[in-house]
Amino acid sequence: MTCFGEVARTMISILMVFLLAAMSGSAWAESEKQPAALGVGMRLPPLKGDYLTGRKAALPEAAAGKIALLALGFTYDSRFAVEDWTKRFRDAVGKDPGVTFYEIPMLGGMARMGRWFIDSGMRKGTPKELHENVITVYGGTGPWKERLRYKQENAAYLILLDRTGTVRWLHAGLFDEVRFKDLVSSVSMIAASPQ
Repeated sequence: MTCFGEVARTMISILMVFLLAAMSGSAWAESEKQPAALGVGMRLPPLKGDYLTGRKAALPEAAAGKIALLALGFTYDSRFAVEDWTKRFRDAVGKDPGVTFYEIPMLGGMARMGRWFIDSGMRKGTPKELHENVITVYGGTGPWKERLRYKQENAAYLILLDRTGTVRWLHAGLFDEVRFKDLVSSVSMIAASPQ
């Protein structure tokens, strides 16, 4: 009986430890603050990755002094929307030295294991002169999905920054001519404003 009583007490103690650990873990997760939705007028939170050239990249600092369109994609299929938006953007305002853009593949989960192959494939598929316009971000996609209120897998998530790194325009979706005109109009308004 004594042996059984000891085993029962030990099992209860172990269960209590697991129960307390689980409760404190869930309480910690609930108390962890969710990122606020990104909005017009907010400064872009730090976003770090690597250019296709291999150099480290950090936004908004990399775009300081320029008007910048950030086109984020969270899935393989979103690359089509990202490329549609950035191609039209380059065609419309690409000759202006005060304007730039970044295609930003947001790669989470197991993608880190294939990083070399993914980056190599992107380098081959991207003209060399645009390698510093592509920033790959591995990991940390969850908070960015929260900030951008991620819903659509094949969408481009677009952020227009002014010269100080402040968000001036936001949109999520496939290419849309009406929204594109709105984007170009926003670029013109920012460009016309004093620095």
